[in-house]
Amino acid sequence: MKLVVSRLHGTHNDFLVTVVAPGAAAPDADTARRVCDRAHSGGGADGLIALLPATNDADCAMELRNADGELAEMSGNGIRCLAWVAVRAGLARGNQLVVKTSAGLRTLTLTIDPTSGEMLRASVDMGPAAFSPAAVPVTSDSVDNLAIDIDGVTYEGTACSMGNPHWAILVTDPKAVAVAQIGPVLECDQRFPDRTNVEFYRVIDRSTLDMRVWERGVGETQSCGTGACAVAAVAHRAGLVDSGVQVQVLGGELSVELGSTILLGGPVVFMGDETIEL
Repeated sequence: MKLVVSRLHGTHNDFLVTVVAPGAAAPDADTARRVCDRAHSGGGADGLIALLPATNDADCAMELRNADGELAEMSGNGIRCLAWVAVRAGLARGNQLVVKTSAGLRTLTLTIDPTSGEMLRASVDMGPAAFSPAAVPVTSDSVDNLAIDIDGVTYEGTACSMGNPHWAILVTDPKAVAVAQIGPVLECDQRFPDRTNVEFYRVIDRSTLDMRVWERGVGETQSCGTGACAVAAVAHRAGLVDSGVQVQVLGGELSVELGSTILLGGPVVFMGDETIEL
């Protein structure tokens, strides 16, 4: 069995995107685990995305499986990588693409190279951040001041939903956090029934945040689009930043515009097409 994929990254949050023909099934959990395994698949990835045929209300649909094979509701970097493949396949309407995801419809505004026709960058309307415990979901009375003690250190932050769960924790310096050690503990905190993504962030100034992220079902990644939106929304809610924020991640920088909905912008890099033997 062979799987044809395109390899792309958004600020080094890397994905494999495969186009699923009408009537065909999207890759299953076992396939996702195998092709995303960095130790055995000749590269691996943070996730496997299936580009599914158009629906009545969207130009195409997206199904995302994290590296552990589990389905994920949404990825801000992932959907921008999917958009690159959709543009090449002729699915976009000019500089716009509407994608059906498990978190709802998402509309992308595309920057297209006029000479090559290749997509260079995309901004996606991520919808609003939700701060009710039921929306995250989290089994506490409030999304604020969620604390946990690990080895004598207290980590405290705010939970929110960007279509998927997040726990944004304000720290003095993200670079000093032992993300690989405490990330798995926080991801599986019993207050988050669906587990959670965890962001460690600091405020540089009113328009700049610095972030590291532990992604649910993946581990620490170079970037996370929904995570960047979550920390910007949490920091803005706390009065720490303005409505326009640059979020610095290990893999680069993402732009976040906060309003009634949240706009996430950033580059997309195509690395090549591959045929993977399963």
